[in-house]
Amino acid sequence: MSDAGMISPELASAIRLVILDVDGVMTDGGVYYGVSDSGERVELKRFEITDGLGVHLLKRSGVEVAIVTGRRSEVVARRGRELGIEEVHQDPGAEKLPIVRDIMERKGFAWEAVAFLSDDLADIPVLRRVGLPVAVANAVPEVAAIARWRTGRRGGDGAVREFAEALLKSRGEWERVVKDYLQEREDAEWTGTG
Repeated sequence: MSDAGMISPELASAIRLVILDVDGVMTDGGVYYGVSDSGERVELKRFEITDGLGVHLLKRSGVEVAIVTGRRSEVVARRGRELGIEEVHQDPGAEKLPIVRDIMERKGFAWEAVAFLSDDLADIPVLRRVGLPVAVANAVPEVAAIARWRTGRRGGDGAVREFAEALLKSRGEWERVVKDYLQEREDAEWTGTG
């Protein structure tokens, strides 16, 4: 699971907000550029589908999820909408600390109630303050040194899902959330709405 082992139940129970970086966390860090037939630039990113279910299960448990990234991309905005994430912030200057402070103030969360999944240097000012700094397996050494928990999976390869599962299991909520998720799908099939 993680080279840091289980997340302590006390720490896990305190988390109310999970913030995700994008490049290198929700994606493998690659950016694919192309040009359409009309000459418009096209930017593509690969998102791991299981991470989306991890976000969904976190939200079902009452944990809020936000995206804070240092690049502006319509692909990220679209992925945020698909996942029902209301707080999607893209700052090309990678000034993440003021954005996170603003989210926390508006939501009424203290630093101890925040987890942040990261891979690179721009995230360190936030990681130093949050209650649960998390490094994905491909994080730079400076980020890994600050992390209180580290995924076994690389960004873009299910790291978000791995963290979501570990957090929910540590909170004692995993089985209930999965059961409710599956029951919803069984009910939809039975009523013919799925």
